[in-house]
Amino acid sequence: MYPLLLLFSLFGAPSSPESGLCNQSNASFLVGEKITYTIFYNVVGLYMNAGKTDFTVRSNTWNGSEAYTFTAIGKSNAKYDWIFKVRDKYESVVDSKTLLPYQFTREINEGSFHQKEKLLFNQKNRTVNNETAIYKTAECTYDVLSAIYAARNFNYKNSVLNDKIYLNFFLDKDLYPSYFKYLGKEIITTRYGKFKAIKLAPLLVKGTMFEGGEKMTIWVTDDENHIPVRIQTPIIVGTIKVDMVGFENLRYPLSSLIELAENN
Repeated sequence: MYPLLLLFSLFGAPSSPESGLCNQSNASFLVGEKITYTIFYNVVGLYMNAGKTDFTVRSNTWNGSEAYTFTAIGKSNAKYDWIFKVRDKYESVVDSKTLLPYQFTREINEGSFHQKEKLLFNQKNRTVNNETAIYKTAECTYDVLSAIYAARNFNYKNSVLNDKIYLNFFLDKDLYPSYFKYLGKEIITTRYGKFKAIKLAPLLVKGTMFEGGEKMTIWVTDDENHIPVRIQTPIIVGTIKVDMVGFENLRYPLSSLIELAENN
């Protein structure tokens, strides 16, 4: 059920030129962190396990400078591979100080559709190039994966209801100015447990899966890790829910966790 596209198609419509995410320094994750998600699909009132996604962080270098490599690998549930098989890999190499990308690659294998892409970012010149062309970007342009990790480092302490956090990201030959909206705090119960959470609504682009607008909701832990623990959104047919189901090597204790689910 397109597990990576669900997590990565978070943004994508024009917005104010203001910026709130630019040049985030890392205070939320460690090298060696791994977070696992299960993707559930609901079309007739029952959620079925459609697949899983793993996000990992490792150290790297880029032209002699310290860097991080973020990797996300998505797989459909083997039980449903005969219907629609997904094996996706996204990877972003970023500056360790600003979290802005140097390089973004993706390998998409979804049913009969296969695609490989490599983008090289020049933040100083505000350009990005693939193997065939050079495109104009903007100040502080992310790829879809580096944007997720940068957003984890945003400080919500002074946010008020309906504040918008702006960002730019590049995907599929286009630059997208966008935002996600702060919707306050609440208690949420997921497959992993009960959490104190920060509630966000990203702006979606209308497409083959999503209806567009602010219909997706993301809950991140109300602690210094800012891990997404649930993502939920309607799609053209049915609903998709993504729950965090496991983690390794967090930077901070998971202090937002109130109670573990019975199966953990």
